[in-house]
Amino acid sequence: MFAKMRRAGLGFMMVAGLSLTFPSHAASRSFINDDDRFMALRDAALHDDVAGAEQHAAALTQYEIPSYVDYYRLRPRLYKASNTEIKVFLSKYEGSAIADRLRNDWLLMLGRRGEWELFDQQYPQFVVADDTQLKCYALLSRAVKQQKVAADAHKLLGAPRDYGEGCYALVTYLAENGQFSQQDLWAQMRMAGEYGALPLAQKLGKLLDIPEKRISLALEKPANLLKKAPDSGKGAHQLYLIALGRLAKSDTEDAADVLSRYSAKFGDSERALAWAQIALQSALKLESDALGYWLRAGDAPLSNEAYQWRARSALREGDWKLVKNAIGAMPASLKNEAVWIYWQGRALKAEGKNEEAQALFASIAEQMHFYGQLALEELGQKIGAPLTVKPVTPEELAPVAKNANLQRALKFYAMNLRLEGNREWNWELRKLNERQHLAAAELARQNNLLDRMVNTSDRTRGEMDFSQRYPTPYNESMYKTTQALGLDMAWVYGLIRQESRFIMNARSHVGATGLMQIMPATARFVAKKIGLGNFVPDQVNDIDTNIALGTNYLNMVLSDLGGSQALASAAYNAGPGRPRAWRAKLSHPVEGAIFTETIPFSETRGYVKNVLSNATYYAALFEKKPQSLKTRLGIVIPRGMSAGDADLP
Repeated sequence: MFAKMRRAGLGFMMVAGLSLTFPSHAASRSFINDDDRFMALRDAALHDDVAGAEQHAAALTQYEIPSYVDYYRLRPRLYKASNTEIKVFLSKYEGSAIADRLRNDWLLMLGRRGEWELFDQQYPQFVVADDTQLKCYALLSRAVKQQKVAADAHKLLGAPRDYGEGCYALVTYLAENGQFSQQDLWAQMRMAGEYGALPLAQKLGKLLDIPEKRISLALEKPANLLKKAPDSGKGAHQLYLIALGRLAKSDTEDAADVLSRYSAKFGDSERALAWAQIALQSALKLESDALGYWLRAGDAPLSNEAYQWRARSALREGDWKLVKNAIGAMPASLKNEAVWIYWQGRALKAEGKNEEAQALFASIAEQMHFYGQLALEELGQKIGAPLTVKPVTPEELAPVAKNANLQRALKFYAMNLRLEGNREWNWELRKLNERQHLAAAELARQNNLLDRMVNTSDRTRGEMDFSQRYPTPYNESMYKTTQALGLDMAWVYGLIRQESRFIMNARSHVGATGLMQIMPATARFVAKKIGLGNFVPDQVNDIDTNIALGTNYLNMVLSDLGGSQALASAAYNAGPGRPRAWRAKLSHPVEGAIFTETIPFSETRGYVKNVLSNATYYAALFEKKPQSLKTRLGIVIPRGMSAGDADLP
C-alpha cells in the first residue's frame, strides 16, 4: 500500500576483496531435521561464515538437494576457490539453475580480475544473462581485444542505477583508449546528475580531471556553485549545466533565471543542453512551463529518460504535433516500445492520418497489456476474455508434476525460500512448450502457489487460460465486502493481482502485509474508521480482515479522489497526497490514459497501468461481455472543475 514504493532487489551481492566473518553457532544450536540444518547452512553462506557453512554442509551428506548444499558450501569462500574447483562444481551440476547462478558469480570475479580468456569461454554458457555488470564486462573483454564497442556501450549505459564495478571499468577503459570522447563522458555525467548518482559522477570526474569537491558541489549544493557566472572552459561550463539541472530539481524557476542571466556565456549547444536539464526537472514536477523549456532545448542530445519526458510533457499539454516530433526523435529502442507506438498512433490520428495510425494500433493490438488494450479500442473493438483453452488433462499434468526441477521448487516454496523456489521454477519453464506451461500453472494451483500459477500462465501466447491468469480466490468474502461498499470487484481483484499475486502471507520490505498489502498504520486507521473493535496488528493476516481493511481503504481514497479509479489506484500505491498534487498541476481535463502516462513515479505509473488493465480483463470475465479500458480510465478533472468542463471525446 501507500508509501511502499517497492524496489525489487532480492539477490546475492558479493564485494571483491571484502570478507566479513560471522561467528558460527552450529555447535550450540540443535536441529530438528535436515531442512532446519540446511536453513542454517544458507544463513551461514549469506553471511560469509566459511566455518559455519563447512560445518553444516558436512552434516548434510544425504540431503535431497545436494547441489544447493555444495553451492552454499562454496559460496562464502568463492574468492579463494581455485578455478579448477569451480569448474568441478559446474561440471557436476551443468544444466541446472544453481550452476548458472554460480557461473554468474564466477563471471563477475573473472571480470574483476581481467581473466578474459576464461571469461570469454564461460560467458556464452551463462543462460539467464540478465546481469548488467556482466554485459559491461563482456564489452570490456571485446574492447581489450581492440574491438570497437562504443556504439554497444552507449546502448547499454543508459541507467546509472544499474551500474556497478563492471560498468565503471568499461567507461574508464573506453575513455582511456579513445573509444569514448570527452563528449561521451559528459553525456554520462549529465545522466549521473539526472539520477543523483554521485559515485558515478565522482568516477567520471577523475577521467575528466574535475576535482571531487567540484563534483559534489554541483550535485549536492548546486546553488552555491551557481552564485556567480560560470568559469571559462568546457569542463566548467558542462559542470555548470549539470548544477542547473540539480537546482531545477528543487526550484525550476530559479534555475531558469540563473541560465537566462548568464545565457550569453554559453554557446548554442551548451544553452540547449542547459534548457534540457531544466526541462526534465520541470517535466517531472508536471509544470506547465516544461513545454516551453523543451522548446528552448531544441535538438539537444537527451538521456532516455529525458526523451520520454519530453513526449509526456507534450501529451499533458495536448500538443500532438510535439508528441509526434518528440517520439520521432527517440532512439529506435524507445520508439519501438508499445507505449510510444500507441502514442505515435494517437498523434497521427490527431493529424488526420488515420491509415498510418491504424497500422500502428494494429501492430500492438494483440498484446495483452495496457497499451495493447487501448490500441484495440482505437481499432473500434472492445476488450474481452479469450475463449478458455482445452483444460489440462491428467495425462499432461502427470509428467510435469514429476519434473525434478519443479519438485525442487515446490520443496523450496514449502520451506518459504521463494528466491530459490522461483529460480528453480523459472529455470524449468524455459524448456516447456505452451501446453506444458499450462500444466505447470495447474500444478502451482494445486499447491496453492497462485503467484506461480499467474506468472506461468501469463507466458503463453497461443493458448491462454484466463482462469489461471486471472484467478478469483476468496470470492465469497470479496463479493460480500465489495457489494456492501458498492465497490467494483473487478477493480479490487485487479489491484490484488498487482499487489500480492494472491500470496496471503506476502510482506513487502517496508512491512505491507497480506493480499492487499496493507501498511500497519493504514490498518490501524481503517480499523478505527470502520469500528473494528479490539483490533491488533496480527489480524491483518486474516483473509477476511485483510480484504475488509483493504477494500474500505480503497473506497475511502476513491471517494476522496472523485471516483477516479486511475487516481485511487495511484493513491493506493503512492499515498493519497501525491495524486492530489499531480491532479492539482492540471490546467485542463485530460484523458485518464494521459494522466496515467504522466505520473512522475515510474513504479506508480506502471502500477496504475497494470491494475486497470487487470481490472478490465476481470470485468470481461465477470460480466461475460467486452469492456472498455478507456471508459474505466475516464477523464481526470482538475479540482474545482466539473465534468461538464471536460471537452473531450
